[in-house]
Amino acid sequence: MVDNTATKNQLPNHQVFGVSIDVPPHTGSKCYDDDGRLKRTGTVWTASAHIITAVIGSGVLSLAWAVAQLGWVAGPTVMFLFSFVTYYTSTLLSACYRSGDSVTGKRNYTYMDAVQANLGGAKVKLCGIVQYLNLIGVAIGYTIASAISMMAIKRSNCFHSSHGKDPCYVNSNPYMIAFGMVQIFFSQIPDFDQLWWLSLVAAVMSFTYSTIGLALGVAKVAETGKLMGSMTGISIGTVTQTQKIWRSFQALGDIAFAYSYSLILIEIQDTVKSPPAESKTMKNATLVSVSVTTLFYMLCGCMGYAAFGDLAPGNLLTGFGFFNPYWLLDIANAAIVIHLVGAFQVYCQPLFAFVEKSAAERFPDCEFITKDFKFPIPFIGTYKLNRFRLIWRTIFVIITTVISMLLPFFNDVVGLLGALGFWPLTVYFPVEMYIAQKSIPKWSTRWLCLQILSVACLIISIAAAAGSIAGVIIDLKSYKPFVTSY
Repeated sequence: MVDNTATKNQLPNHQVFGVSIDVPPHTGSKCYDDDGRLKRTGTVWTASAHIITAVIGSGVLSLAWAVAQLGWVAGPTVMFLFSFVTYYTSTLLSACYRSGDSVTGKRNYTYMDAVQANLGGAKVKLCGIVQYLNLIGVAIGYTIASAISMMAIKRSNCFHSSHGKDPCYVNSNPYMIAFGMVQIFFSQIPDFDQLWWLSLVAAVMSFTYSTIGLALGVAKVAETGKLMGSMTGISIGTVTQTQKIWRSFQALGDIAFAYSYSLILIEIQDTVKSPPAESKTMKNATLVSVSVTTLFYMLCGCMGYAAFGDLAPGNLLTGFGFFNPYWLLDIANAAIVIHLVGAFQVYCQPLFAFVEKSAAERFPDCEFITKDFKFPIPFIGTYKLNRFRLIWRTIFVIITTVISMLLPFFNDVVGLLGALGFWPLTVYFPVEMYIAQKSIPKWSTRWLCLQILSVACLIISIAAAAGSIAGVIIDLKSYKPFVTSY
């Protein structure tokens, strides 16, 4: 953060994400962008790192299970279609970062700002409800996933130290609480732009555990000498006809969740410098990141299915058990935890920013909300402590941790989140904003194609939500709150 103390008396003060910054009276400064905010420094590569951190999350671990429900034909096909839809609608959404001219138009800092500028009315409130509920859901899902990985490490070491004599049951609650405590600390990072280093670390970790999962899948196929699975997926007999239908629907939700990042795309784009135009940079970053993630998803999902067939686990790394090389599985699970620490922040920072910005606008004279206390930190600079930020972000992390302890169903929660967020945030709003911005005539060929895409994705989302809800209901029948162990 640039320290503007010397010019504080001369510069008007603005609130950005609940943090005070000094805005110069002119925009030609090397330190400020055209909107008076501190100069953005993001590039194609930092934006790609943010996207990869958001996309290659815990969702990759459920892809082998998803492919197992759909089979060798439908599984990879659905993954490819989801990747194409995600890339295409993301390019539509990135074009809405600026209203009017793509280079000099007014910036929209958040997804909701873009909806407000292009659609307005009740759709803004609807977008806000869906987006921020989805962000809360992702935080819960990532807390559950991190606890599962930490427990896997504990059980693996326990299993080997007891030579298989101890069943090594582990309670999930202490691990969720530990993850929450780490998030309380990292949540005090003031804004998204200062998360680049955490995103880079998280992106490296995501490649680490995805590669290990892929390598173990390849090794298991090589060991057995055959590819498991079938053209149509899990066979009737292993599950009932009804279960196969529900599981296939849930698999769609799992794959949708694995590609979901549109809800934070505008916020990521707001970290990118210009020139070139932010939309151009973001289009390239989207192409790079979606291509890389699709390749990883195809490899991890397909090799996991090839290794386990109908018995592919909901979490790929847990399917390899606790046998040698157990230390490699420990590394993979540790990488997942480190990655999820960063991914949690990438998803939650837009929510933090929205609440703090809204509070500052509603109570501009309340020092509890707007006043920052400066603390010098050696080798880093000055940290601005905001009391409202400290308390509200801490409460948020505590609430998501408690909910995670109440609903520790990784696979079903992932599917439900994917289903609920995919259509409105990845497809509907980007399509509608693009139509409004480009003034595409109703009933024209282009308009019809975009609407067909939107309706098709809506049907898929409804089916996926139904499958995931059925899964949660089944889980609840044998569940006791706060006593979940594995």
